[in-house]
Amino acid sequence: MSSPIILRRVDPTQNMARFYRIQMQPTLFGGVTVIREWGRIGQAGTCRHDQYDTAEIAQSALEKLWRSKLRRGYHLVPLRWFEIP
Repeated sequence: MSSPIILRRVDPTQNMARFYRIQMQPTLFGGVTVIREWGRIGQAGTCRHDQYDTAEIAQSALEKLWRSKLRRGYHLVPLRWFEIP
């Protein structure tokens, strides 16, 4: 399982406080799942699991999502040791 990538977008002028979390996890049958969770900071988020046949394809999908969110104004949140699940 990879470390999660946590992104946040906060804009008080628009009352916006959002998070986006992306992570890869191997499946029992040799594939890889990209897990993403998003929502308003401080509330339960929506979760989606996308399955891929290989780690390379999953990594490519994860990077595409990450770049998309950075273009939309999200910023990477550095992980501290106590935040890792």
